[in-house]
Amino acid sequence: MSFEFGMRPRGPQGFVTSPAEPEEYDVDEDEAEPPLAATDEADLGAVLDETNVVEVLDQLDRELIALAPVKTRIREIAALLLIDKLRREVGLASERPSLHMSFTGNPGTGKTTVAMKMAQVLHRLGYITEPRVVACTRDDLVGQYVGHTAPKTKEVLRRAYGGVLFIDEAYYLYRPENERDYGQEAIEILLQVMENDRDKLVVILAGYKDRMDAFFASNPGMASRVTHHVDFPDYTPDELMEIAQRMLERQDYRLSSDAEKAFREYLERRMQMPRFAHGRSTRNAIDRARLRHASRLFDSDRPLGHDELMTIEADDIYASSVFRSG
Repeated sequence: MSFEFGMRPRGPQGFVTSPAEPEEYDVDEDEAEPPLAATDEADLGAVLDETNVVEVLDQLDRELIALAPVKTRIREIAALLLIDKLRREVGLASERPSLHMSFTGNPGTGKTTVAMKMAQVLHRLGYITEPRVVACTRDDLVGQYVGHTAPKTKEVLRRAYGGVLFIDEAYYLYRPENERDYGQEAIEILLQVMENDRDKLVVILAGYKDRMDAFFASNPGMASRVTHHVDFPDYTPDELMEIAQRMLERQDYRLSSDAEKAFREYLERRMQMPRFAHGRSTRNAIDRARLRHASRLFDSDRPLGHDELMTIEADDIYASSVFRSG
């Protein structure tokens, strides 16, 4: 399965939904797996073969450019859960670890994609019942009048049970400047569920690092329930160029040598401008270059060869408003 930065992958191994597209999940204690009988030793190889966790981690390494600290942290969490599973097999004391997480970083740095991979790891190790991520924002949780917030929040939680709830820009839940804001009510419901139903749901809070730090400082109850903090670094121009090349290859496009230089210059300029979103901005730039490439060929009024149909030229890049803005 292939994932692109800033995109939400779908497929048989896992999927991302929004609160508007619920998936039913009913908890039935009678269907819970019986405890494993204790043995003298645990077979790590057998558990790895059974869960195929290494396959997910290897996909993470192959499909995501850079992000070395993030990949390391996800492997550490996977190792913790795997060893916890082995400890149960040999009869050692084992409590379900806290799995709620915070993903911090700028837009387009792969937070949603890594959340999906984390859901697959958790599912394969038996910590959630489906490799499913329900993504939401403040608007999905907080109501606009008295009595509206609780039903909205509980409905999103119901849809997320059995999987991962991904709350993007979570700091917008808390607006201390507005005394009549209902975000605090949503936070209180989340806190209760994160503590009492942590065996049914994993919550990932995401957003800019500085704002998330302020959010946790203002909400100590939330901070105490989030164990794993993963910071997503910005991409360098070289890393964004590699991301662009992979995107183009998957679509049977390529940059001419002059276009490659132009695209690098585009990235360097775009990174200095407002609302730059790393992987997403790179993908959008490619889409617009394809549009200009198609318009140029459409106006050529002559037979088009294989190379022309797949090669983006420098003019297709330099026509961007990024260059016109100086």
